[in-house]
Amino acid sequence: MSMKQRLLTWCLCLSLSMAVTPAFAEQALVAVAANFVPPFREIAIEFEHATGHQLQVVGGSSGNFYSQIKNGAPFDVFFSADMERPKLLEDEGLGVKDSRFTYAIGRLVLWSPNESLIKGEEPLRSKQYKLLAMANPKTAPYGVAAMQALQRLELWDSVQPHIVMGESLGQTMGFIESGNAQLGFVALSQVLNPKIKGKGSRWDVPTNLHEPIKQDMILLTKGKDNPAAKALIEFIGGPQAKRIIERYGYELK
Repeated sequence: MSMKQRLLTWCLCLSLSMAVTPAFAEQALVAVAANFVPPFREIAIEFEHATGHQLQVVGGSSGNFYSQIKNGAPFDVFFSADMERPKLLEDEGLGVKDSRFTYAIGRLVLWSPNESLIKGEEPLRSKQYKLLAMANPKTAPYGVAAMQALQRLELWDSVQPHIVMGESLGQTMGFIESGNAQLGFVALSQVLNPKIKGKGSRWDVPTNLHEPIKQDMILLTKGKDNPAAKALIEFIGGPQAKRIIERYGYELK
C-alpha cells in the first residue's frame, strides 16, 4: 500500500471513530456479581451505543469484590448480589452517599444439564447424584440462599458429604457444566443465558425457602467524578436496561 493510500485509510478510520464516539466519552471500570454478568453484557452494549462511553467489566463474587475494593481496587461502580456489602462500603467512605439502589431481585434455581434429573426437590432427598454444587456462603449471597433453602428443607446436614463449593456463581456453574457435579444451585439468570436456555432440567426454588436476594449497586468514590460511571447509574434505572434485567428472570423493586 502506497503512502497516499495509507494516509487515506487512516483519515477514513479517524472520521468513522469521530462519528460514533462523542468528544466527552470516558471509560468506567465496573465490578459485576457473577450472577448478573450475562444480562450486563447486553446492557453494556446498549449503554455504549447510547452514550459513547466505554465499560470495562470484571465478573466475580460479591465477597471478593468487597475485599478488593477495601484494598484499593480501582473500580468505579459495583453491582453486588446483596444489599449488605454496598451499604458497608458507603458506611466506610468507599461508596458515594445516597447512590445505592436495588437494581434487581434474584431467583435461586436448582439446575442440571441432565434433562430428566430434576423434578422439584426430589433429587435432593433421594440423593440421585454424587456431587451437589453451590456457591460459598462466605463470598456469594446466592450461596447463603442455597444454604437457607437446604436448612428449611431439613436437608443441610445430610447433603454435606456431597457438596462442592465455588467461590462465585460462575465457578459453581462451571462445576455443573463440566460434569464434575451432577446438579447445583445457581441463579435463574445463568440458566436463562441464551447459550444454556432450554437445556437440562431445573427447579425454581420457592422464595419462601430463603431470604429475598435483593441486589444493590453503588457508585464508588473512585468513580464519583467519572462521567461514564455516573451515566451508567442513570442508564440502569431506564427502560432499556430494565427490559433486559426482566428478561433474565429478575424481579424489579
